[in-house]
Amino acid sequence: MQLLPVLLPVVLLTSAVLAALAGEWRPNLARLVAILAMAATLAMAIIGLVHTLDAGPIIHELGGWPPPIGIEYVLDPLAAYMTVVVGIIGLFVVVYPPRPGFAMDLRRRVPLYPLVLLLLGGLMGVAVTGDLFHLFVFLEIYAIASYALVSLGGPRATFASLRYLIFGTLGSGLYLLGVGFLYFMTGSLNMADVAELLVGLEGNETVIAALALIVVGLGVKMALFPMHIWLPEAHSYAPPAVAALLAAVQVKVAAYALIRILFEVFGVDWVSVDVPVMDLLVWFGAAGVLFGSVMAIRQRDFKRLLAYSTIAQLGYLGIGIGLASQLALVAALFQVLSHAVMKSCMFFIAGGIIDRTGLKEIPRMAGLGRRMPITATALTIAGLAMVGIPPTAGFFAKWYLLLASLDEGQGILAAVIAASSLLTLWYVLRIIQVIWSDPDEVDPALQGATEASPGVTGPVAVLAVSLLVIGVLNAALVDDVLRPIAEQVLP
Repeated sequence: MQLLPVLLPVVLLTSAVLAALAGEWRPNLARLVAILAMAATLAMAIIGLVHTLDAGPIIHELGGWPPPIGIEYVLDPLAAYMTVVVGIIGLFVVVYPPRPGFAMDLRRRVPLYPLVLLLLGGLMGVAVTGDLFHLFVFLEIYAIASYALVSLGGPRATFASLRYLIFGTLGSGLYLLGVGFLYFMTGSLNMADVAELLVGLEGNETVIAALALIVVGLGVKMALFPMHIWLPEAHSYAPPAVAALLAAVQVKVAAYALIRILFEVFGVDWVSVDVPVMDLLVWFGAAGVLFGSVMAIRQRDFKRLLAYSTIAQLGYLGIGIGLASQLALVAALFQVLSHAVMKSCMFFIAGGIIDRTGLKEIPRMAGLGRRMPITATALTIAGLAMVGIPPTAGFFAKWYLLLASLDEGQGILAAVIAASSLLTLWYVLRIIQVIWSDPDEVDPALQGATEASPGVTGPVAVLAVSLLVIGVLNAALVDDVLRPIAEQVLP
């Protein structure tokens, strides 16, 4: 059990090498290695979550060197929860067929699954590391893999990947500079150690600069408005399974890192009283909710609509973090899981539709429901979850955030959340109306189209049903998992 924190990233990073070697011999073996590695990692993550909720954190000191000299890996309930979310989505991504998911044949000799495992290993590393510099290393590991994966979508995706690389490098550089400032003031990189050494440094200009640099750097990684510029193109032009990874877990892990550093390294007083970071996160989040929703309404391309919808959904995370209350953190963590499931489901649906019909524009999908009923039904459920219709998971994520806003006396935020649901309803109903309509003239691409393969409809159906199950069981999830995590982070 003591090795569990280090095994979560190491198994995936090691499997990336094994998948690369296996892929050179038999391309399909790389996918098998990825599936086995993700299944094992998810099992370990679930064991870790159950153990940490029951018995407390698991701490592993690399090489037997204690901090602050050594690097510490920590698996506490918050980290374990994030590893479970990453593990669930990662398993679905590697199980999803490569042709609709990545728009390629495995015989092309592209190291597809090694890159996916590298990305997921980096995300796991961000979740478990207790060292500020090591967090930067894992940020770069997953970023480099994601740049390559985005570029697989074609010429436009290559340009989107270049833009993503520029902004991603900027975000990483700002974060690293902030960590350097903290090291200059404290002489330590261990998160727990830095938290103790910051006591008494309130108002110090160097530490304030470090805080600002770290928040902006992780804000870019998280694509929090107005630092979202790289996201629409990267998600629109990346292969569907890559877009699912980016939207479902990659940006959420950056948000997790922000939660960890703001609440457990600097502390609530630092970021709420001494420097108004939390107020900025709240209002940036609110602006992102409205901006993303309005921009999604204007889109005709299905994947681009999903990209702007992600910006809006990330705004909810910004609000939940910025309110800095236990209930708001519960809402934010519920949103992490809810949005991960619904958005991965949506991008998988997009992959199935594109694979069967080649269609990306929503108006051309009229009549899709008759020809691909399972896909269309799953799209309807996921769409209603995005709106926040009960009993889907999306409703309860917004409901808890609405309650948290009212508890903090933020009536304007509550109004923003309600208004965003109406805006989301606008564009989701448009999609549902189009796909279930019975037009006189069906687009030629839909004529003769049949339901997606079981490899597509299976994961999509499971994810859609999961949105209903999570919603129905929301009280158990909140009481047994999320509330104890929030109480530990914000005692």
